[in-house]
Amino acid sequence: MIISSKEKITNSQALILLVNSILAAGVLTLPRTSVEKVQTPDAWISVIIGGLIAMAAGVILVKLSQQYPTKTFFQYSQDIVGKWIGGLLSLIIICYFFVISAFELRILAEVTNLFLLEGTPKWAIIMPFMWIGLYLISGGINPIARLFEIIFPITIAIFLLVAFLSLGIFEIDNLRPVLGSGILPVLKGIKTATLAYLGPEIMLFLLVFMKTPDKAVKIVIIGLSIPLLFYVITVVMVIGALSVDGVVTRTWPTLELMRSFEIPGLVFERFESLLLVIWIMQIFTAFTITYYAAALGLSQLFKKQIKPFLYGLLLIIYIVAMLPMNINEVFKFGDMIGNVAMVLFGALPLLLLPLSKWKVKKREA
Repeated sequence: MIISSKEKITNSQALILLVNSILAAGVLTLPRTSVEKVQTPDAWISVIIGGLIAMAAGVILVKLSQQYPTKTFFQYSQDIVGKWIGGLLSLIIICYFFVISAFELRILAEVTNLFLLEGTPKWAIIMPFMWIGLYLISGGINPIARLFEIIFPITIAIFLLVAFLSLGIFEIDNLRPVLGSGILPVLKGIKTATLAYLGPEIMLFLLVFMKTPDKAVKIVIIGLSIPLLFYVITVVMVIGALSVDGVVTRTWPTLELMRSFEIPGLVFERFESLLLVIWIMQIFTAFTITYYAAALGLSQLFKKQIKPFLYGLLLIIYIVAMLPMNINEVFKFGDMIGNVAMVLFGALPLLLLPLSKWKVKKREA
């Protein structure tokens, strides 16, 4: 795959693409899902360990892609395991990408319907985002990167503002005692916490667009450190304000936290709207990059132009997004995607990396 200099992205753009692909639904649901598993205030420790595991997995993905710096996974997988097996693996990962994009859209519709546009049909919320996403990614990776560069500082600023405002109802005693029930509860929450860091898999195709792919390991480490910090702050603040019992009884505990405090003298009262602003933008970024990954994969797998696949996938993504009947099915759907991701991007690269190195040495010999 020959990438022109105009299509290349800088290190900072690659970093922002990675961070934005990770920060999505996890901000709203991670406090509840992690506390449900851990059952103690130590869920934040599970979140840190999960982030470190995701970091290690991301580095392995990068090391694999660096063996073939001019190709995406959809192309070099066939060099490693042959045309048919490589094609099948690529097709599975393409399916994963468009299912993830559908899941992000459905979560967006559920929360927007509950907190902002009550009574609005879900299709009426999903469709505008789908068409805007199509318009954005039809221009390629560079427009996506430039939009993400605009969204990223806004996300940082609003998130820090909201976190600072919530300090007024924060109770440190809700986080004590640290490891009061030992390390075992923390270990139970690691898998759930790790799933919140889905996103480094975009490095399977992003590396080929980078001006300096040799810096990709550094980008993955920094790119996962930022969401790790976001998630730890979120979990600590939510548990500190609502307590363990309060967190597990709320579907969207982070938004409930925003509803729990007031600043006397301010006309603006709905602080959860601030969080929803950045969260909707983050969901949109996660949707667009996975949508683009799926279309790119199909175009490279079948050696065709990307445009027909962009339009064809749109209908499939909509159908998949509308499949879950209620919010409980949406969460089950998300858990299923996470379990598949653990195998695809945890176990599979561990098998492919040594095999690819052996193939490279064999060719050089």
